[in-house]
Amino acid sequence: MNWTIKITNKAAKQVDKLPKSAKATLLLLLRDIERNGPSTSGSWKNYGKLKGMIGDKRHCHLMKGKPTYVCCWEVIDKQVKIIEVYYVGTHEKAPY
Repeated sequence: MNWTIKITNKAAKQVDKLPKSAKATLLLLLRDIERNGPSTSGSWKNYGKLKGMIGDKRHCHLMKGKPTYVCCWEVIDKQVKIIEVYYVGTHEKAPY
């Protein structure tokens, strides 16, 4: 069974502001998460759990360079398999 990915309204607005290449990478990441769960297939750079935060929050870099783009998500329910993307944007403004 695949994971369900929900994107917050704020994150959806942030996606619209991404460059095309970052959007394409985000779509690949979301497909990977949908199939393999929050741990992904393991081939993503700078993927990791966010330590010191409440909940099971993770992030991954979408594009290197200046600016660096990231995606942040939280595992809402492991039993029902729900993940919520709550931030997509520059590394400098990321909520961690």
